[in-house]
Amino acid sequence: MPRIALATYDPGAEPGRHTGLPVLVRALRAAGAEAEPRHWDDPDADWAGYDLVVIHSTWDYSWRAGEFTAWVERVGALTRIANPAPVVRWNTDKRYLGDLAAAGVPTVPTRYIAPGNPADLPEGHEYVVKPTSGAGARFAARYTPAEHDTALRQLARMHAEGFTAMVQPYVRGIDVSGERALQFFGGGLLHASRKGAVLTPGTPYDADKVAHPDLRPWQPTDAELAVAERALAAVPGGGSGLLYARVDLVDGEDGEPRLMELELVEPNWFLQLHPASLPRATEAILARAARG
Repeated sequence: MPRIALATYDPGAEPGRHTGLPVLVRALRAAGAEAEPRHWDDPDADWAGYDLVVIHSTWDYSWRAGEFTAWVERVGALTRIANPAPVVRWNTDKRYLGDLAAAGVPTVPTRYIAPGNPADLPEGHEYVVKPTSGAGARFAARYTPAEHDTALRQLARMHAEGFTAMVQPYVRGIDVSGERALQFFGGGLLHASRKGAVLTPGTPYDADKVAHPDLRPWQPTDAELAVAERALAAVPGGGSGLLYARVDLVDGEDGEPRLMELELVEPNWFLQLHPASLPRATEAILARAARG
């Protein structure tokens, strides 16, 4: 009977957003595993006592990235952790997009503005500003050139808190064809989903946002699958140690898919939208736990 921990976060007094976690725990237990959710920052957790720790919904990690990556590496030294610690460390900083672009993966063009660097913002087109360490569109906003002063205030706030900003052109294809999320599990495509635009004009960067608006099932195209597979192949180590991955794609100005983000830390698996995927996800987790 393998012992499996599903690492999650402590929402405190706020309502929890552990979508799909109870269902997955029940499925693993029904399959014969001793599975339980554990807060990743629980000081009393005996991580060495698990055969596998799966990073499931650690959705507060981006504001505590240094603490979180130290925890991942500590747990990785005690037992198996998915995804592997080196991949998680690389993926927690969205400057990984530069690595993927250099490897030939079609990506959304991205520039980075670290604290102390000139606030060089685009002119003549809409753009997005967000932190290199972030999740759920937190500290992200969409601007027109006329909103330059507001964008500068966001940069100042982010830099004061130690965040490096990433600046991308607003990809107008999102407003037409949405954003597609291709979920891989155990080395193969599990399912795909489509969602609408998250960043709407005029929404403040520090406002709460709906992370996955109008989410629905999606059948990926051959072109989308090709970009996703290129992105996964370019992960350090070739992606051989990945248990799960979510590849987020949008259409560029030429109508071809571009990588928006590659989520290898704690992506929502959208099992509530794809209940038929639960047995395959369960089987893949059990197989990883059984590795010698």
